Amino acid sequence: MQPDIDIIDPAQDRFAADLASARTQEAAFTALYRLSDALVPVRLWTVMTVDLQAGLARRAFSNRPDAYPASGTKPIIPNAWFEIVHGQHRCFVANTLADIAEVFPDHELIGALGCASVMNLPVILGGELLATVNLLDGEGHFTPARVQAVTDALAEPALAAMLAARALDAPRGQRD
Repeated sequence: MQPDIDIIDPAQDRFAADLASARTQEAAFTALYRLSDALVPVRLWTVMTVDLQAGLARRAFSNRPDAYPASGTKPIIPNAWFEIVHGQHRCFVANTLADIAEVFPDHELIGALGCASVMNLPVILGGELLATVNLLDGEGHFTPARVQAVTDALAEPALAAMLAARALDAPRGQRD
Protein backbone atom coordinates (compact mmCIF):
# COMPACT_ATOMS: atom_id res chain seq x y z
CA MET A 1 0.00 0.00 0.00
CA GLN A 2 1.69 3.13 -1.18
CA PRO A 3 0.44 6.41 0.24
CA ASP A 4 -1.77 8.30 -2.17
CA ILE A 5 0.42 11.11 -3.55
CA ASP A 6 -2.61 13.39 -3.82
CA ILE A 7 -3.09 13.04 -0.06
CA ILE A 8 0.45 12.80 1.28
CA ASP A 9 2.11 15.71 -0.56
CA PRO A 10 -0.29 18.38 0.78
CA ALA A 11 -0.20 16.71 4.21
CA GLN A 12 3.61 16.80 4.21
CA ASP A 13 3.55 20.47 3.19
CA ARG A 14 1.10 21.24 6.00
CA PHE A 15 3.27 19.27 8.46
CA ALA A 16 6.36 21.27 7.48
CA ALA A 17 4.51 24.59 7.85
CA ASP A 18 2.87 23.57 11.15
CA LEU A 19 6.16 22.31 12.59
CA ALA A 20 8.01 25.46 11.51
CA SER A 21 5.45 27.62 13.28
CA ALA A 22 5.13 25.44 16.40
CA ARG A 23 5.81 27.25 19.65
CA THR A 24 4.92 24.43 22.04
CA GLN A 25 5.51 20.69 22.36
CA GLU A 26 1.81 20.13 21.82
CA ALA A 27 1.90 22.10 18.56
CA ALA A 28 4.86 20.03 17.29
CA PHE A 29 3.07 16.77 18.04
CA THR A 30 -0.23 18.11 16.65
CA ALA A 31 1.58 18.73 13.36
CA LEU A 32 2.75 15.12 13.33
CA TYR A 33 -0.71 13.83 14.27
CA ARG A 34 -2.29 15.72 11.37
CA LEU A 35 0.19 14.17 8.94
CA SER A 36 -0.44 10.69 10.35
CA ASP A 37 -4.22 11.19 10.31
CA ALA A 38 -4.11 12.19 6.63
CA LEU A 39 -2.31 8.94 5.83
CA VAL A 40 -3.97 6.42 8.18
CA PRO A 41 -6.79 7.68 10.39
CA VAL A 42 -7.01 5.78 13.69
CA ARG A 43 -9.15 5.85 16.83
CA LEU A 44 -6.30 6.49 19.25
CA TRP A 45 -2.98 8.18 18.49
CA THR A 46 -0.34 9.00 21.11
CA VAL A 47 3.33 9.84 21.50
CA MET A 48 5.17 8.29 24.43
CA THR A 49 8.63 9.49 25.40
CA VAL A 50 11.00 6.98 26.93
CA ASP A 51 12.94 7.37 30.19
CA LEU A 52 14.82 4.12 30.62
CA GLN A 53 16.56 5.28 33.81
CA ALA A 54 13.21 5.90 35.50
CA GLY A 55 11.69 2.83 33.82
CA LEU A 56 8.79 4.92 32.52
CA ALA A 57 7.19 5.91 29.27
CA ARG A 58 5.50 9.30 29.48
CA ARG A 59 2.61 10.32 27.26
CA ALA A 60 3.57 13.56 25.57
CA PHE A 61 0.54 13.81 23.26
CA SER A 62 -2.83 12.15 22.76
CA ASN A 63 -5.65 12.68 20.31
CA ARG A 64 -7.95 11.30 23.04
CA PRO A 65 -7.00 13.25 26.18
CA ASP A 66 -10.30 12.21 27.78
CA ALA A 67 -9.12 8.58 27.93
CA TYR A 68 -5.35 8.95 27.59
CA PRO A 69 -4.26 12.37 28.83
CA ALA A 70 -0.87 13.81 27.98
CA SER A 71 1.54 13.41 30.93
CA GLY A 72 0.20 9.97 31.84
CA THR A 73 2.85 7.31 32.42
CA LYS A 74 3.29 3.58 31.88
CA PRO A 75 5.98 1.36 33.33
CA ILE A 76 8.53 0.04 30.85
CA ILE A 77 8.31 -3.74 31.14
CA PRO A 78 11.07 -5.90 29.64
CA ASN A 79 8.84 -8.08 27.44
CA ALA A 80 8.47 -8.93 23.74
CA TRP A 81 7.37 -5.35 22.97
CA PHE A 82 10.48 -3.97 24.68
CA GLU A 83 12.78 -6.29 22.74
CA ILE A 84 11.24 -5.39 19.37
CA VAL A 85 10.96 -1.62 19.90
CA HIS A 86 13.91 -0.89 22.17
CA GLY A 87 16.28 -3.74 21.37
CA GLN A 88 15.70 -4.04 17.62
CA HIS A 89 14.34 -0.54 16.85
CA ARG A 90 11.53 -2.07 14.80
CA CYS A 91 7.81 -1.37 14.75
CA PHE A 92 5.71 -3.44 17.10
CA VAL A 93 2.40 -4.58 15.65
CA ALA A 94 -0.40 -6.50 17.35
CA ASN A 95 -3.65 -7.00 15.48
CA THR A 96 -5.85 -8.54 18.19
CA LEU A 97 -6.77 -7.46 21.69
CA ALA A 98 -5.43 -10.78 22.98
CA ASP A 99 -2.02 -9.96 21.49
CA ILE A 100 -2.17 -6.46 22.98
CA ALA A 101 -3.02 -7.94 26.40
CA GLU A 102 0.22 -9.93 26.34
CA VAL A 103 2.33 -6.76 26.43
CA PHE A 104 0.18 -3.84 27.65
CA PRO A 105 -1.38 -3.80 31.13
CA ASP A 106 -3.96 -1.21 29.99
CA HIS A 107 -5.45 -3.57 27.37
CA GLU A 108 -8.94 -3.33 28.91
CA LEU A 109 -9.08 0.44 28.40
CA ILE A 110 -7.68 0.00 24.89
CA GLY A 111 -10.48 -2.47 24.13
CA ALA A 112 -13.10 -0.20 25.70
CA LEU A 113 -12.12 2.48 23.18
CA GLY A 114 -12.89 0.11 20.34
CA CYS A 115 -9.25 -0.62 19.64
CA ALA A 116 -7.94 -4.13 19.07
CA SER A 117 -4.79 -3.46 17.08
CA VAL A 118 -1.72 -1.34 17.66
CA MET A 119 1.33 -0.14 15.78
CA ASN A 120 4.20 1.42 17.74
CA LEU A 121 6.67 3.33 15.56
CA PRO A 122 10.00 3.84 17.36
CA VAL A 123 11.63 7.26 17.15
CA ILE A 124 15.39 6.70 17.16
CA LEU A 125 18.31 9.13 17.30
CA GLY A 126 21.93 8.05 17.58
CA GLY A 127 20.90 4.48 18.32
CA GLU A 128 18.74 5.63 21.26
CA LEU A 129 14.99 5.15 21.55
CA LEU A 130 13.55 8.61 22.23
CA ALA A 131 9.85 7.87 21.89
CA THR A 132 7.19 5.84 20.18
CA VAL A 133 4.36 7.02 17.99
CA ASN A 134 1.39 4.79 18.78
CA LEU A 135 -1.50 4.18 16.43
CA LEU A 136 -4.48 2.09 17.58
CA ASP A 137 -7.62 1.00 15.78
CA GLY A 138 -9.94 -1.94 15.22
CA GLU A 139 -8.83 -5.54 14.96
CA GLY A 140 -6.62 -6.38 11.99
CA HIS A 141 -6.09 -2.73 11.04
CA PHE A 142 -2.31 -2.85 10.65
CA THR A 143 -1.67 -4.92 7.56
CA PRO A 144 1.95 -5.30 6.40
CA ALA A 145 1.28 -2.80 3.60
CA ARG A 146 -0.22 -0.26 6.00
CA VAL A 147 2.67 -0.70 8.46
CA GLN A 148 5.16 -0.09 5.65
CA ALA A 149 3.26 2.98 4.42
CA VAL A 150 3.13 4.49 7.91
CA THR A 151 6.80 3.73 8.54
CA ASP A 152 7.87 5.21 5.21
CA ALA A 153 5.78 8.36 5.65
CA LEU A 154 6.21 9.02 9.39
CA ALA A 155 9.68 7.90 10.53
CA GLU A 156 11.52 11.09 9.56
CA PRO A 157 8.68 13.49 10.44
CA ALA A 158 8.36 11.76 13.84
CA LEU A 159 12.03 12.41 14.56
CA ALA A 160 11.68 16.02 13.41
CA ALA A 161 8.64 16.54 15.64
CA MET A 162 10.40 14.91 18.61
CA LEU A 163 13.46 17.11 18.22
CA ALA A 164 11.28 20.20 17.84
CA ALA A 165 9.29 19.23 20.94
CA ARG A 166 12.48 18.80 22.95
CA ALA A 167 13.82 22.14 21.78
CA LEU A 168 10.52 23.89 22.53
CA ASP A 169 10.45 22.33 26.00
CA ALA A 170 13.94 23.62 26.84
CA PRO A 171 14.24 26.90 28.75
CA ARG A 172 14.62 29.85 26.34
CA GLY A 173 18.29 30.40 27.18
CA GLN A 174 19.13 26.76 26.35
CA ARG A 175 17.43 26.62 22.93
CA ASP A 176 19.71 26.42 19.92
